[in-house]
Amino acid sequence: MGVLSNKIDRDQLKPGDHIYTWRNAYLYTHHGIYVGEGKVIHFTRAAGREIGTGTVLDRFIFSSSPSHSAENPCTSCDDPSGRDGGVMSSCLDCFLSGGDLYRFEYGVNPAFFLAKARGGTCTLASSDPSEDVLHRAFYLLKKKNGFGSYSLFKNNCEDFAIYCKTGLLVNSSTSLGRSGQASSGFSFAGVASGIGVAAGSSARYLPIMGFGAFSGLGAAFGVGIYSFQRLACDIGFRSDVSKVPVEELWDYMYKNKKK
Repeated sequence: MGVLSNKIDRDQLKPGDHIYTWRNAYLYTHHGIYVGEGKVIHFTRAAGREIGTGTVLDRFIFSSSPSHSAENPCTSCDDPSGRDGGVMSSCLDCFLSGGDLYRFEYGVNPAFFLAKARGGTCTLASSDPSEDVLHRAFYLLKKKNGFGSYSLFKNNCEDFAIYCKTGLLVNSSTSLGRSGQASSGFSFAGVASGIGVAAGSSARYLPIMGFGAFSGLGAAFGVGIYSFQRLACDIGFRSDVSKVPVEELWDYMYKNKKK
């Protein structure tokens, strides 16, 4: 794997791998933990929906259809009908839903992290041994709602997989979660504001600099903000995190929610 792609073949999979697949023409990724024997444990918002906000935005952000229809359900997967979401087990085919297979990378250096311009593919944080990863995933599967309520920006499928791999949780209930996708979206807003700031501060130099240099300055400033904010939000870089045993996860999340 490298800077351009984390795509792998199925025969490269190992139990405890954090895997993902792109959905809806590369609009977002769905994440899970491969546990062996063709099974994936993952976290969803609600029955048949892998992502969402629970608001009108869901008309524009929607999940792919499952590989099997309701009339012909997969016998290898948990039945999501009537469920409000949570941690569930699916076969690899249903998890991928026709998409390609990618493996999330751990323990990358900052230069490599920033070279991956789109979030949700790697982290500076190191992975725990596979036996610890599998223990967390199976424990949360048994608890069903042990990972709490789904939140697009604070507690999504990528957050679940990263927790299983690292045991790390963000302390503050007001900040973004561990998700690289969410932090990229947040940072992209910084790009727009950064370009605006640069444009405003350098507008008086436009007659001297020329339009090309002027627009280039704003773009460079915005990209700098995007890169810094992505790095600052990464679970392996930020300092507001704690290692939480999975058996204590529910109490920790509940107490943090009350802050």
